[in-house]
Amino acid sequence: MKKWIYLCLLGGAAALGSCSGSRHADAPKGKVSIIPMPASVTEKQDSFLLDKHTVIVASGEADRKTAALFNAWLKEFTGYELDIKEQGDRNAITLHSGNDSTNAEGYTLNADSKGVTINGNSSAGTFYGVQSLIQLLPVQKAEAMYIPGVSITDAPRFAYRGLHLDVGRHFFPVEFIKKYIDLLAMHKFNTFHWHLTEDQGWRIEIKKYPRLQEVASKRKETMVGHYSEDNQQYDGKPYGGYYTQEQVKEVVKYATDHFVTVIPEIEMPGHALAALTAYPNLGCTGGPYAVGTKWGVFDDVFCAGNDSVFTFLQDVLDEVLPLFPGKYIHIGGDECPKVRWEKCPKCQTRMKQEGLKDAHALQSYFIQRMEKYLNSKGRQIIGWDEILEGGLAPNATVMSWRGIEGGIAAAKQHHDVIMTPGNFCYFDHYQSQGHNEPLAIGGFTPVSKVYSYEPVPAELSKEEAKYIKGAQANLWTEYIANTDYLEYMVYPRASALAEVLWSPADKRNYDNFVERLKVHVKRLDQKKVNYAKHVFEVTGTVAENDKGVAVKLDSKLDGGKIVYTLDSTAPTLQSTAYTGPVQIQQSGTLRAQVFQGDKPFGNEYSQRFLFHKGLGKKVTLATPPGKEYDPGNAAALVNGIEGLASYNDGQWFGYNGKNMEAVVELDSVQDIRLVGMNTLNLRNNWVYPPKQVTFSVSEDGKTYKEVYKQTAFSQTGINQVRGKVDARGRFVKLNVTNFGTIPAGAVGAGSPSWLFIDEMIIQ
Repeated sequence: MKKWIYLCLLGGAAALGSCSGSRHADAPKGKVSIIPMPASVTEKQDSFLLDKHTVIVASGEADRKTAALFNAWLKEFTGYELDIKEQGDRNAITLHSGNDSTNAEGYTLNADSKGVTINGNSSAGTFYGVQSLIQLLPVQKAEAMYIPGVSITDAPRFAYRGLHLDVGRHFFPVEFIKKYIDLLAMHKFNTFHWHLTEDQGWRIEIKKYPRLQEVASKRKETMVGHYSEDNQQYDGKPYGGYYTQEQVKEVVKYATDHFVTVIPEIEMPGHALAALTAYPNLGCTGGPYAVGTKWGVFDDVFCAGNDSVFTFLQDVLDEVLPLFPGKYIHIGGDECPKVRWEKCPKCQTRMKQEGLKDAHALQSYFIQRMEKYLNSKGRQIIGWDEILEGGLAPNATVMSWRGIEGGIAAAKQHHDVIMTPGNFCYFDHYQSQGHNEPLAIGGFTPVSKVYSYEPVPAELSKEEAKYIKGAQANLWTEYIANTDYLEYMVYPRASALAEVLWSPADKRNYDNFVERLKVHVKRLDQKKVNYAKHVFEVTGTVAENDKGVAVKLDSKLDGGKIVYTLDSTAPTLQSTAYTGPVQIQQSGTLRAQVFQGDKPFGNEYSQRFLFHKGLGKKVTLATPPGKEYDPGNAAALVNGIEGLASYNDGQWFGYNGKNMEAVVELDSVQDIRLVGMNTLNLRNNWVYPPKQVTFSVSEDGKTYKEVYKQTAFSQTGINQVRGKVDARGRFVKLNVTNFGTIPAGAVGAGSPSWLFIDEMIIQ
């Protein structure tokens, strides 16, 4: 008998792992690189060898399902699955689930040469432990592999961790929905918010109302381009699709096996145009209606004065509830224009009968009536933060999307809150300033911004903060017509949000996250995810200094070389190598590229700069911009970068219903021959040009003289204000008057308009 065989037999399980290792000296070893980062991780010296002789010990039904999911992942690497047994202590991965309901999703994971043991506080905790185990596997395929020695104690920071998907604007097949859930669970999200009804399509079978499938699920064509553009074009192609109740059951079961709760959204009272097309009697005017072919908000909504509307919705919910066993039903409640209600005799009668002071109170009545019905069925509602208007339903949970204010207000009223503010959590926003980005709705939300999000507002007390149950990312699909583009918009931004919601706040570190992401994206490759690679491209950060502004270039790509040009030509390997911040000394375009070896990686950085006297000078703002559109530094008003018409570049100062005043202080009293700024006119996006713009100049910062005024801004998109002046001073003041309330008949009527201002120019 050979000596090593004898020692293995003699040493038992402990020796077996190390002796097996002598036969697999070239087996790859995984890294401790887990996303989201566990609460506590301690690495060990030794490691566990996994090969075809390893077994999984799992006794309960749920743990055996989890073991099978691990096997499915493992088979992609090794070509084999491990035996699943009730008992075993040698060369084993042992799964055990307890019954700790206080922190059911927590777990411990221990790996060393003797084996791997995962103890979940419940079967959900065991499942999340296995997700961490999967991330300890090496990313290259092999017959045998080492799992690094590690001790992990882990539990989520927030109980609600969600991803949303709108299938109303564009429809996605069941198999992709399952993949979406796979990826969701892999990142330890536990909620899938399925947005099933919209103006542009009703996507769930309701047997009592067959016209929802026959009519409401189809539209005759789809608009091409951004909905804010003039002279809209349409593709002329019929579009449709819906999920049968059997398909919904299939998805819900699949999600349950992955410890994901599916929350359906049935929109009411707004976003109802598709349903009204199928059943016109449910609207205030009686139609005729047509399923929406363009994006935006429509005036036609469910009639709040018509009892048949409530009968219809209750019947719909009676078929929806058995399909979704979870606690919550999302009823929307957002973007409901009151135009029809204010003229509808039935709605006006309802208001008088119920003693309602206005149409906002009528919406509250509508929501509360539906809440009572759902409560009677043992369910609770979730609604977007508009349900706060007119009085909040008694047991409602609020999703705060229009910034954080709705969440703060609801938490102070002791209502549960799920945070989903657009400027951090809307994944239909642009994620790069690159010029080849596919069409998106607007905004700019890169991975770094998602990662910086803190779900608990500082304005809340410790007691109020308990009502923040978690957060969610939303993906609205107006411009997302296929699964490749969908994945591109979600990942790796969802990976960043996963860490925000799971990991302890004090453990989060963006640079460390990016290092782990370098490994993690290889797992996304294995799952054939079309993720965005912007995190590793070259980026530029503009900062003011005593000479004006300079640009710091950076790339997270390992071994990458950054080169740049200042003459607008494309960078090549022979271009100037980046060694430090690039000073902007004249108008022109800075272009930079990171190279991996001799090949360019990803999009280049390209930024045009406008050189002027105010560049990098001190700026004082009388009123800060809204949190949704705040560049984060007043100096962005004079950084030489003119904001894009898509306002996705983080350059615009946005004011919702408010005026703007800014003062730029030059180095000395000097001649001024031109003043200027840019503003936006995108009325379909609620962005209106100002009523008036004035520039004033002062030598001492106290006494100002008006030098230029403009009151006409007729161009759609960017309006450039440029005024030739003959003045002398050190201080230049800009005053901009907001348009005010959006007029009747326009998109967003009755709401305060947005004012967007960028790049104050002084020549």
